[in-house]
Order: sequence, then C-alpha cells, then structure tokens
Amino acid sequence: MRQHPISPVTEPLQYRAIGVVRGSYVPADPAQLTRGVIRTAEGTEIEAVVLGRLLTLMRRHLDLETPHLWVVYPRSREENQLHLQMVGVWEPSTLSTPGAEAAAGEADGPTAEAPSAADQLPEGDDYFSIRGELIFTRPETGDLVIKVRQQPRPDGNRPVPFKLQLRGEIPLEHLRHFVALDLRRQGQQLAVERFEVIGPVAQRGNRGGRGARRPGADKGGPAKPKGHDRAVTRQGR
Repeated sequence: MRQHPISPVTEPLQYRAIGVVRGSYVPADPAQLTRGVIRTAEGTEIEAVVLGRLLTLMRRHLDLETPHLWVVYPRSREENQLHLQMVGVWEPSTLSTPGAEAAAGEADGPTAEAPSAADQLPEGDDYFSIRGELIFTRPETGDLVIKVRQQPRPDGNRPVPFKLQLRGEIPLEHLRHFVALDLRRQGQQLAVERFEVIGPVAQRGNRGGRGARRPGADKGGPAKPKGHDRAVTRQGR
C-alpha cells in the first residue's frame, strides 16, 4: 500500500500539480455528485468536480456529511478563485474495508468519520506540490504564474498546458526556469512555502517573430495576473 497520496518525483523535470484539501463535499445536485463545492473547516467553499473512479467510491462508501481528505488537481479558472478536480480520498486507516479500493488518480482508500493518526500527512492538510515553468513573477506584489504541461493521452493527443496563478516571492532571475514548489492553501489561493529552482527551460524558437518581447514590455513575464492585493507570502527558505 502506498504511504502517501502524492507519488514521489521520478524525473527532475517532472511536471505536476496536485494537493490535498480536507473538507465536506457538497454536490450541486445530490442525484449527480459530479459538480459541487468542498466546504472547509474555516468556511471556504471551493468549486470542484469529481473525476474517475472516485465517483463510484463516493456513492458506495463515503458519508458526504463528514469531512474527508480529498486528493485534488488545482486549476485557476477565475481571478482569486480556486477550482479543484477531485481524483481521490486519503484515509488508509480504513483500506481493509471490503470493496473499497483506491480511487482514481494518486489517492487510496475509503474513509472514516474522524481522521486517525495514520490518516495524517507529514505536510499537513491543504498541502500542494506544483512543478512547472515559471512564466511570470513579481516579487514586490507576490504574484506568480506557473505553466504546467500534461502527459500525452493514450490516443496520442497532447493536452494544452495550463497556467496556475499563485502567491509568493521568487526572484526575477528565475523566470523561464523549471521550479518545484511546496504550497499551502489559504482561502481561495495557493501560497508558496518553499521553492527549488531545477534549471532553465528550453524555449522553442519564435516563428515569424510571434511571441517576441515588445520594447518596454513588463519584465515580470508574458502572463500578467490581475488584481492580487493580498499580503506577500514569505518563502520558507
């Protein structure tokens, strides 16, 4: 049995965006369960969708009235609003329940009404691991944007990379570098606690001048997030 819902990194330039959030899932339609919100202990409601085998697990084994530690993929859909794709639930203390197998994604197990010591992660609740290319950073305001690439699908199609708007301070000299981030959810935002710079990301050549920097363009990067006015998150390093 896996001892952690987030798999170890196997390659230096391995892209990913995954985390855990503890809360009660409230479906928009009790008959469907596929869309709803995760309601956390502090009262934050985070938009969420349910993916893969987790939907079957929820219908057969989970009490949705109680909080669970959900394994999720984060997305930035709207400004200052987090969106989560739910792929699993982490409560190994009840893995011996017959028929309650691992949910889709990187999570294991069914759930109990109250978390036991075995269900606690060393990183704590609301931990996220994001690895990708730093395409925007503005240390003075604490704004970051990370580009995350996804694995090709079985049919050979390559999904479009997505961007995550985050909070934290990473110096400008690390722009266009691959970074590994440890983050903590704070309300509807993800704040950097620690970061590691892995190395520069090879850039594809511009065709016909497309994508070239305009004179006087903002040196923070090509993707400028809007309107973040919260306090800058300090780094753990």
